[in-house]
Amino acid sequence: MASDDVVERAEREHRPSPIDVHVGSRVRLRRTLLGMSQEKLGEAIGLTFQQVQKYERGVNRIGASRLFDLSRVLDVPIGFFFDDMPGEMGGSANATRRHGGGFAEAQDGFEDNTLHRRETLELVRAYYRITDASVRKRVFDLIKSLTPAD
Repeated sequence: MASDDVVERAEREHRPSPIDVHVGSRVRLRRTLLGMSQEKLGEAIGLTFQQVQKYERGVNRIGASRLFDLSRVLDVPIGFFFDDMPGEMGGSANATRRHGGGFAEAQDGFEDNTLHRRETLELVRAYYRITDASVRKRVFDLIKSLTPAD
């Protein structure tokens, strides 16, 4: 029986943590939204594309200094990588309050996969290909004017 426990524990230790998988998927999302390849991201932070792949799948954990580098290269705050984390991983405001920590305001997560749709990715890529900041701002204002008021 003892050897079964050892095998089971070893298998658990080799499975990616759900938090590492989530953070990796957020790295992949942002990289994709920017139209950046794994190779380009790897070059920017001194890694091979295979290492970037492992981060994105959650196979390898991302350390604090690497997360800082990723946030700078991908032009997002570090908190971006933890946004929309499911409640069972400690991502909901209610779970945080139950455990007595955290001062962040409650945020509504996305219930659909809007950010993962091909149309969304193409729209964001096209938007960021507009090099003139004033034109990009006018496009942004136009899109906002076409949407229903909140």
